[in-house]
Amino acid sequence: MSRLKDLRAIIDRELLKVEDNEKRISAVNHLYGVSLAAVLIAKRRGMDPELPAMAAMMHDMNAYLTGSYDDHAHKGAELARTFLQELGETTPEETDMICSMIYHHDDKAVTDQPYDEVLKDADVIHHCFNDPSKPVKDKEKIRYEQLLKEFGLNG
Repeated sequence: MSRLKDLRAIIDRELLKVEDNEKRISAVNHLYGVSLAAVLIAKRRGMDPELPAMAAMMHDMNAYLTGSYDDHAHKGAELARTFLQELGETTPEETDMICSMIYHHDDKAVTDQPYDEVLKDADVIHHCFNDPSKPVKDKEKIRYEQLLKEFGLNG
């Protein structure tokens, strides 16, 4: 089995703890969607897609499990570290990189390390393309417009 598949099994198990069926379905949709977007962005940028895909699977888990988005990125990075310890398939450096992506993913106006940027952009892609009838959030507009250009898409 791949590390991503092994991690998804852990995340799926944890998501079953979300009692509200609609929230659980939304969580699955978002995490898997952001993971797919992270693979596409990483490949487009000539980067290894595995770690961003793994980070994407965990990036909002703290919010889904607690029901709160208060400081969810920072708290989520710590939660991800516990999932990765359970997984036992990442090096300390990979664990730090994954946790960094999650820690920074909500800082959409700040530019961080290249792998951090992959997760931020994947999150924006899913927010904006999952339901095109919704307006783009102000904090995501600049990033969204840059992604449209990067992928040669018209706004």
